[in-house]
Amino acid sequence: MPDPVKLTIDGQAVHAAPGTLLINAAKEAGIAIPAFCYYDGLALQAACRMCLVEVEKTPKLQVACTLPVAEGMVVYTDSPTVRQARKGTLEFLLTNHPLDCPVCDKGGECELQDMVFRYGAGESRYREEKLHVDEKQWSPVVFYDAPRCILCYRCVRICGEGLGVSALGVGNRGAASEIVPNGGDHLDCDECGACIDICPVGALTSGTYRYKTRPWEMEHVGTICTHCSNGCKTTLGIRNGEIIRANNRDRSGINGEFLCVKGRYAFDFNGHPDRLTTPLVRQNGELKPVSWAIALATVAKKFLELRAKKGRFGVLGSNRTSNEENFLLQKFARRLLNTNNIDHHRTGDVPTLLDALSGRTGALATMDELYTTKAALVIDSDLAQEHPLIAFQLRANWRHHKAHVYVVSPGPVREDSYAETVRAESGKESEALEAFREKLAKEPELTILFGAAIKGDSVRRLVAFGDSLGIPVKYVCLVDYSNSRGASDMGLLPDLGPGYEAVPEPGLNYDQILTDGALDALWIVGTNPAARQPIGVSKAFVVVQDLFLTETARLADVVLPAASAYEKNGTVTSVTGEIQKLTRAAKTMGAKPDLEILLLLAKEMREDLGTLKPESIFREISSSVKGYDVSFPIIETGQALPTYPINGRVAFRSEPDLIRPAENTLFTSGTLGRYSKMLNSVMEAPGALYRDPLRDTGTRVGSVTQETQTTKPVDKPQ
Repeated sequence: MPDPVKLTIDGQAVHAAPGTLLINAAKEAGIAIPAFCYYDGLALQAACRMCLVEVEKTPKLQVACTLPVAEGMVVYTDSPTVRQARKGTLEFLLTNHPLDCPVCDKGGECELQDMVFRYGAGESRYREEKLHVDEKQWSPVVFYDAPRCILCYRCVRICGEGLGVSALGVGNRGAASEIVPNGGDHLDCDECGACIDICPVGALTSGTYRYKTRPWEMEHVGTICTHCSNGCKTTLGIRNGEIIRANNRDRSGINGEFLCVKGRYAFDFNGHPDRLTTPLVRQNGELKPVSWAIALATVAKKFLELRAKKGRFGVLGSNRTSNEENFLLQKFARRLLNTNNIDHHRTGDVPTLLDALSGRTGALATMDELYTTKAALVIDSDLAQEHPLIAFQLRANWRHHKAHVYVVSPGPVREDSYAETVRAESGKESEALEAFREKLAKEPELTILFGAAIKGDSVRRLVAFGDSLGIPVKYVCLVDYSNSRGASDMGLLPDLGPGYEAVPEPGLNYDQILTDGALDALWIVGTNPAARQPIGVSKAFVVVQDLFLTETARLADVVLPAASAYEKNGTVTSVTGEIQKLTRAAKTMGAKPDLEILLLLAKEMREDLGTLKPESIFREISSSVKGYDVSFPIIETGQALPTYPINGRVAFRSEPDLIRPAENTLFTSGTLGRYSKMLNSVMEAPGALYRDPLRDTGTRVGSVTQETQTTKPVDKPQ
């Protein structure tokens, strides 16, 4: 490792690695150099001139955001000359600015406002009439007010470099320059809102947040997004119990500041007028509202009667409920109902992967490792649509570290623009992998990410392929929903309990539970199977816990209104096996967390399942579930901790036909997506997987398609 560079900043001796930009070296030393256009991870722009500094032995002020440190450099970041230059820069930026801070949505969070208070002139020398351009609406999500724009180009760069979408550009020249959509008068993009949150001023504003409140009027609660399995942290702005906005500007969580359209805008399902707020019991063939006491007593009485005569129960759990709720649900089923007929909608073959990796440690990749791995192989997943944070991580890795990315997919994906790609129909992935064997074997290390098409024996063949390369290989099984991994780890399986421990007598699986006409009771928690397949248990007593009166809930004898993930405490486990904390933010009157419903129902049955505190249940999980013996205080602070699943054999029934991908796009999210007005209002909704004619340049060869141009860089790695 080269020796550090020694320099002096504002009289302070500083050591920095060679090549470090001055603005970053100062930041590491605790010295803030203001900047508008500079942003970590994006291409250098040097457009705003706000980071000017004085360097000894140079004839003029230097731009700190593009200046590498040099041995013996002496820098002044707050001299009278520097302050005067920044004052002049701000005066130019305000030339055509509307000065409408009292009504601007960025008020209280505006970087320009902060810098003007710090360096700006108290009075403007300009008396000319300001140039004015009318505000434009580019989509239901994004509004643009050109006079507020300072042309820092952050929005253009995050869209093009960070997301790979390039929906924004710059139009006109000189004083008339403004940001414009490349698609004409509207945005044709992911509608992720990254351009809004990265904007240092109020030029880009949110369609969900405009003119509603101020940041100091909200309570800011960090929790985990409930939509996909990537485990992004989202900071919800709450006012009067209602979610007003979502972002992650403090960059906490495994996602940094990144959020997709669902994480940033699809919280509105939580306040949908169709939310269930009163329990329903079927009376004379119709569901009628009743009190919680009556509803719970009705369910408890029926369960007790059926248990006494050894009735047959079936239980379906959820991919969106917390680890604590899933652990308690399987405990309720196995101990109180005496049944192993318990399952959930499986979207990835995690048990087979763990079995295939038995005897190894460190073979599962974390989200951070996707940003640093030297090479990645993606099989059967449209990452940008199904796993947007993973797509963001791999793209950033390619830009910053020049990682090699390889893709095997049935159709066009966004990674085609920088990866080496082979097209393969479902079931032909193994044949396609051979096209990469020689190149993969030359990589120093590899991370393999695979979707639902790789299941059963295909998972074992994939691990064998990885072993045959002779290099270190890590794996990620791409499950789909927010706690799909946790549902599997917690034992929502008919033949495996928590921690993938085999049960003595395996029960019915998902399909069997839904079609077994001999079942006496069917209990469905937080899932909507009737939307995907028929339910053939007409004689069973059906209990449903959910947020809405879904297709499944309409078939129930008792419906219990459940709280959403944004209304409960607990933990969830991401697709990469990292545990994170759910924190209650909003509240819907009348709905209860599934944890509370389970405990109240057990109490009605005169049984004790433990305490209502999630942290107490997590301690039980830590002591009994292999891989979850982690520090809860660290999770409590908002950090993510990786689990370490068992590294021995897993004794289970291989049922690959039960692995069914959710096939959600950026604009769908199962039942929740139907109740998000914002998701359904954008023109890109509902979207589709593997469809992008601009990137579909492959030529089909039999059942495998080899890209005619395997490497197609669209911007230079930064």
